[in-house]
Amino acid sequence: MSEVPNSDTLSPAGLPDGKMEDNAPVNVDAILQSILGRGGERFGMVAAVLRGERIIAEGVAGVRKRGTAERITLDDQFHLGSCTKAMTATLVAMLVEEGKLNWTTTLGELFADTVKPMHPAWEKVTLRQVLAHRASLRNEPDGLAAQVFKEWVLPPRAPLGTLPQQRLEIARQALSRPPGIPPDTKYCYSNVGYILAGAVLEHLTGRAWEELMRERLFQPLGISTGGFGPPGTADKTEQAWGHSPALGKPLDPRSPAAEIPLFNGPAGLAHMTVTDWAKFIALHLRGDPANALPGRAGQAGYICGIARARTGHKFQGVGNTRNNPSGTG
Repeated sequence: MSEVPNSDTLSPAGLPDGKMEDNAPVNVDAILQSILGRGGERFGMVAAVLRGERIIAEGVAGVRKRGTAERITLDDQFHLGSCTKAMTATLVAMLVEEGKLNWTTTLGELFADTVKPMHPAWEKVTLRQVLAHRASLRNEPDGLAAQVFKEWVLPPRAPLGTLPQQRLEIARQALSRPPGIPPDTKYCYSNVGYILAGAVLEHLTGRAWEELMRERLFQPLGISTGGFGPPGTADKTEQAWGHSPALGKPLDPRSPAAEIPLFNGPAGLAHMTVTDWAKFIALHLRGDPANALPGRAGQAGYICGIARARTGHKFQGVGNTRNNPSGTG
């Protein structure tokens, strides 16, 4: 789409309907505080509302860490969790537009020289099916990825290897086993699928996924706070902390509970401020053909989410620290 249509979905009570060229974003702290209620003494929340490429409203509420008085700010970095997948898929879309990939390219074609043996059931699975969670790849946080981490990364007898090497090893482990159900028969959410997508990007470009993120998304979009893994420093609350989904307990960003192995990066380890995240969202809201990064043709689109609060308001790009170890929701 070449134009961003006017939509009242981004105009809840208290937000402007008119043009915003000369106006600063509306402060929605009070709306967010009403959403948190008394939970604002234990958790935090930040939101940005976009119309087209412009932030028309933004706000914060609550605290960075349960049991402390430090307040959330717009400069706080949030662990994006699985929202990172949209960025990984965007990198894939760039290679598709450059003719280095096709959405129908199969795993058999992509890993013909690097994954041996590959179970025959995976050979015809397409890249599109992997990104759409239709490949029947497993998603077992304490299963496949953890098993590879324990068997290949941790033992002293095994070389640590680079992150691309670790991701390729996960691809080998995943694709050597038969799928639990035939591919493309149902939706099966898979972090492993996006680790595979990262391995594809690394194989085709010769660059680590982290380098591609910085060079092809962060820098062109002006994302200055982008990084990987939980933001923040051990025993400090200069950034928002994640909290345990089960108990709501704060998780030190450098603790084992918060430190997800970095090979999971393409599936969910990017962090940044919500206002920087809005720059990536705006890339897709621009629509085709006007959604080009500087110096590039229009990029293929990828879905981004809109969170609806229980008040009925819609927010694009919402970060929160409640009941989430990564600090996003």
